[in-house]
Amino acid sequence: MSRKLVIGDIHGGLKAVQQVLKRANVTDKDILIFLGDYVDGWSESPNVLDFLIELQKKQKCYFIRGNHDELLLDWLLGNTENIDEKLWFTHGGEATVLSYQKIEASTKEKHIQFLKSLQDYYLDDENRLFIHAGFTNMKGVEHEFFKPLFYWDRTLWETALALDNQLSKDAITYPNRLKIYNEIYIGHTPVTKIDESVPVNRACVWNVDTGAAFKGKLSIMDVDTKEFWQSDALPDLYPNEKGRN
Repeated sequence: MSRKLVIGDIHGGLKAVQQVLKRANVTDKDILIFLGDYVDGWSESPNVLDFLIELQKKQKCYFIRGNHDELLLDWLLGNTENIDEKLWFTHGGEATVLSYQKIEASTKEKHIQFLKSLQDYYLDDENRLFIHAGFTNMKGVEHEFFKPLFYWDRTLWETALALDNQLSKDAITYPNRLKIYNEIYIGHTPVTKIDESVPVNRACVWNVDTGAAFKGKLSIMDVDTKEFWQSDALPDLYPNEKGRN
């Protein structure tokens, strides 16, 4: 029987991806949903993209677009006017640029095509939304007028965190955005910011970014059973690197 598994932000940590897929006993029958931010942070961003490109040849994968993936695409295309380089480098971009110094042009082109193919979101047949960051339109993602919010927004998670757990979904003050979908799976904002280390559920939102870009671990979760598995902490897998600041 196949499982539907969702994976949090990777940020260049190939060792963590390989480890967490092994720990979850992933087979080619499983459906994998990656929430974005495959790059920026640890030293293996190109290797992560190579790994994912090959992985999708073996099994069903959904690859969501993250903000860091879009930044890398702009850089590879030479659209540097869209990038605040100093800010990007501070948030993991420098490791990515360094890692591409010895990458052949043909591989860069393959990565460009992969990054262009990323989805803004994935909505399954059980009305579960998978998206990197969030959305703001009260009618749902199909009505969002500013698409970059899909991979930059933080207000969806902030709203879920601020919500009174005792408030009924039928209450007039219950946020409309949280009524649209049965469940929403996001990354983008590490749960380590609220001193958590495992996937966190608030209202209908599951945050699966467990801080792999920093001192945390990479997580994979079964969306039906909510069982999850984690890699080792990324600094332990890359002891000679700093990761993101």
